[in-house]
Amino acid sequence: MTTNRSGSYPAGLARLFDIVFASLGLVVLSPVIVLVSIAIVAETGWPILFAQTRLGVGGRHFRMYKFRKFRPDTGKSLPLTMQADDRMTKVGRFLAKSKLDEVPQLFNILRGEMAVVGPRPESLELADCFTDATRPVLAHKPGIFGPSQWAFRNESALYPPDVDPVAFYRQTLFPAKARLDLSYYPERTLVSDMKWIVLCCLAILGIGSEPERAIAAAGVTDGPELRLQ
Repeated sequence: MTTNRSGSYPAGLARLFDIVFASLGLVVLSPVIVLVSIAIVAETGWPILFAQTRLGVGGRHFRMYKFRKFRPDTGKSLPLTMQADDRMTKVGRFLAKSKLDEVPQLFNILRGEMAVVGPRPESLELADCFTDATRPVLAHKPGIFGPSQWAFRNESALYPPDVDPVAFYRQTLFPAKARLDLSYYPERTLVSDMKWIVLCCLAILGIGSEPERAIAAAGVTDGPELRLQ
């Protein structure tokens, strides 16, 4: 495994970009961070943050942070977020839709555990999803933005009602994400990373997203049909 960027994107430049982006992001979003924190505490009390051990580059473990979306008494349960998930608070639903729950990961970026653009870090409960074919994804530092985040931004709406969600994720969604990631990261550039940041931000606003084309381009044809929205 390698911690360096591939393609024509040197690791030193990548790290500089990550530090600058995360630092500016925390400054610009500081009022949002304060307001979200107040809203979470006002609705369901402490804690404000949700912390979970995830798989980082090379399969190394790290603690990833998000704003808490679920009730504090949820405990250990399904490792996936479903549409109309009854564990989610009112503030949590807004955070999930706006993706503002991801803002604390800017601290993970500053600590060098994540990048601005990279594959989503998988939870330990789903680490067995990685096979010989998909393990190369772990060669790339996980990130907030990227092609799989763009294509699967509404992932919670994709699960068929009559299928076990964990099995569906393992057999269909995870391979789809991995193929998209592996079709991009080996040849990434700074310009292409910036493009994905813009596309992901536009997708959050509901602008210009065609995930079906991205998934078809990755050659994902196996498993149950994806109900992309």
